[in-house]
Amino acid sequence: MQAVAIIGAGQMGAGIAQVSAQAGYRVMLADIDLATAEKAKGGIAKQLDRLVEKEKIEKQARDVALERIEPVGDFTPMAGAGLIIEAATEREDVKRAIFEKVGEILGHKAVLATNTSSISITRLAQASPDPARFVGVHFFNPVPLMGLIEVIRGLATSDATVKTVETFATALGKRTVHANDAPGFIVNRVLMPMLNEAAFALGEGVAGMEDIDAACQLGLNHPMGPLTLADFIGLDTCLHITNVLYSGTGDPKFRAAPLLVKYVEAGWLGRKTGKGFYDYSGGDPVPTR
Repeated sequence: MQAVAIIGAGQMGAGIAQVSAQAGYRVMLADIDLATAEKAKGGIAKQLDRLVEKEKIEKQARDVALERIEPVGDFTPMAGAGLIIEAATEREDVKRAIFEKVGEILGHKAVLATNTSSISITRLAQASPDPARFVGVHFFNPVPLMGLIEVIRGLATSDATVKTVETFATALGKRTVHANDAPGFIVNRVLMPMLNEAAFALGEGVAGMEDIDAACQLGLNHPMGPLTLADFIGLDTCLHITNVLYSGTGDPKFRAAPLLVKYVEAGWLGRKTGKGFYDYSGGDPVPTR
């Protein structure tokens, strides 16, 4: 498998494209149109330039990796790819529509993977032409720095399909862990309740925002506090995954914190909107409340 196709050129898709190209794969990168895909390649070029400046890679390696990435305007060129990774927005209807279109050109041995953090792989596989060649591959943000990929089998995913993505992950220098097709998989099943509980603690006045973050960061030896991390992930994403855990398990312990719901309803989604638990409009984050 020398060609990898990536659908979705946002932060996750661009990151997957970058590490794939650096690992020696030819990459086709698509989004809603060619201009968006080309813009994403420009962003990847800047990321590679930073690595050159920091002397993490040579300029020649940067040039070679960038040459391997081909922005495309539709799915037709992906017919020859051995692995197609969907990295679009975390909406099931969007993903299913993509799989239906890709299924029309998917090679008879090619693997179709979804980069989802919470949606059922078995259910998504219904939209693919061959559920045996459909699998979940959950990358983590930022992709070039994070060393993990969760591999999630659907009910029909074959051993050969899992082997394909394991080989790919190894080539990228990532470690794989295997999860069954359960709500939240491994990481979000454990992480989201912690972030949600931090929002409960803040809303109930257990402690101030900065104290909650400092307590978890220093007391648990985490790189950042839970409220800061929630802002980084996106409060809408946190709420969506928490709701998936709640609806998928029926367990009330996964009920979303009212303060988290309120912030999302206000459009305070974290860093990407300039305000979440913290206000980023002035540069350095300042507690919102």
